[in-house]
Amino acid sequence: MSLLQTTDLVKQFGGLTAVDGVSLSIERGTVQAIIGPNGAGKTTFINCVSGLLDPTSGSVQFNGDDITGQDPHEIVQQGISKSFQTASIFPRMSVAENVQIAAFGAEHGSFRFNFLKRRESYDAVQETTERMLRSVDLWDDRNIQAQNLPYGDKRRLEIAIALASEPELLFMDEPTAGMSPEETRQTVDLIENLQEELGLTIVLVEHDMEVIFRVSDKIAVLHRGSIIANAAPEEIRGDEQVQEAYLGGAEI
Repeated sequence: MSLLQTTDLVKQFGGLTAVDGVSLSIERGTVQAIIGPNGAGKTTFINCVSGLLDPTSGSVQFNGDDITGQDPHEIVQQGISKSFQTASIFPRMSVAENVQIAAFGAEHGSFRFNFLKRRESYDAVQETTERMLRSVDLWDDRNIQAQNLPYGDKRRLEIAIALASEPELLFMDEPTAGMSPEETRQTVDLIENLQEELGLTIVLVEHDMEVIFRVSDKIAVLHRGSIIANAAPEEIRGDEQVQEAYLGGAEI
């Protein structure tokens, strides 16, 4: 059984159809990439699955359960998390406090912000915080204010925040955007390590084709809101329809 299955998923904004009948099956333990030109519907598709947008029609199933139209916090509790295109952090809090907030929310549901005064009593939160910061190699920086991290480390922190709910599936939306070549290399290594060490299923939206072809098991190509191909990297590389839609006929 697929971990995530969308069936005829549609999202319309007035007269614009941003996602047009997308049916996609994602296998457990794989890295599924989603590529396509700007405006192809990639982020809208992810937002429909993760609860940030309600689909116009169609369905989303996760672990065999229908999660279509659920609120984001309900979907997180089902086991789906997301890192965003830009780092979403509390800049004046420490690296550890950023992850503690996310871990506490996942462990205890809704909470008041005064939990920070008593957070040390929550052993599970502390254990999760340490484990996730170690997984992204930020444990040694745990007491640094988040705003003082280099850009690449802020993105790694944002991934740790997404991991704090201990998801089965992680959406990564442009994880290398704005990064230097060295930061990109480190992020690619991180993606590979997360899959191997945590057994995560990862859905990756990314414009850097070198990254895509290195880490992906399958690549889905969106064009004008529809999937025109979904196959192994080498099949996608040689697909003339993909080359035409994505790069105007240039080889990828």
